Amino acid sequence: MSPVIKLIPAVVILIGAAGLGGCASKSFVREQIAPVSQRVDALESRLQETDGTAKAALAEAQAASGQAQQHGQRLDQLNGRVDGVEQRLQAQENRGKRPRN
Repeated sequence: MSPVIKLIPAVVILIGAAGLGGCASKSFVREQIAPVSQRVDALESRLQETDGTAKAALAEAQAASGQAQQHGQRLDQLNGRVDGVEQRLQAQENRGKRPRN
């Protein structure tokens, strides 16, 4: 056998190995990335939905806090009025309980 014929299988093996070890095609990469991309898109959508829900809940909580503050102020006003009425009643009771001479 000639030395050239002995080299042919080695050359074929080297060319095959180089071809298999080459860069991945764009379509292969797209196929591999597609499931990950879909999951990322789904997670982004859920994140936006959750963010919207959180912002709506914050707005409602702030509105409730404002109402609670207004109600607290109104209660303070009413307590002041009740205290005044109680003082007047107490004063009238004290006038009626004077010892007689």
